[in-house]
Amino acid sequence: MDKLGVNYRFSIHDAIEFSGDTTDEVYNRLKSNLLKHGLILLDRGDSILIDRIINTITDVIHNSKQLPRVKFEDILTDRSTLSDESLLKVFSDVKGMSVLQFIINQKIERMKDLLLYEEHSLSEIANILNYKNTDQMIAQFKKYTDLPPNYFKKLKNERKKIIIGSSQKSNNGESISLSQ
Repeated sequence: MDKLGVNYRFSIHDAIEFSGDTTDEVYNRLKSNLLKHGLILLDRGDSILIDRIINTITDVIHNSKQLPRVKFEDILTDRSTLSDESLLKVFSDVKGMSVLQFIINQKIERMKDLLLYEEHSLSEIANILNYKNTDQMIAQFKKYTDLPPNYFKKLKNERKKIIIGSSQKSNNGESISLSQ
């Protein structure tokens, strides 16, 4: 891009955004060069739709008290003009994973948050995240993290012990320093 004199910057989703105008010739040369390296050049509309997909999935998974019992395809269609399967292919090319894999990754991240920062049983978490049952959720969690969910519950309990121990020391008149 530097050789072609293209001005650019990185977006929040690791996409490259162009600033200023480019000629058709430069655009086509850039597109051809990127394809040689397995990269694709999106137009602004596709880029906006992919951002909308990412934001919608992230918002629904991380900000819902309980995930809706509908298909994510329906949510995406309701929140955008998504109807073209080629856009899902573009999403896969851009993110390096399918929309379904992205959804699973987000659910795993939410599960970690629920295990570490809230007081829910595994069956409650399975219900919140709309899994068919606890066994399915645990299997998927282990597959993607190589760790059982109870590992994160143990981490939470260890953190509590450290915090309680620190709190008791400070209440006994001792000073606590968190710096090294």
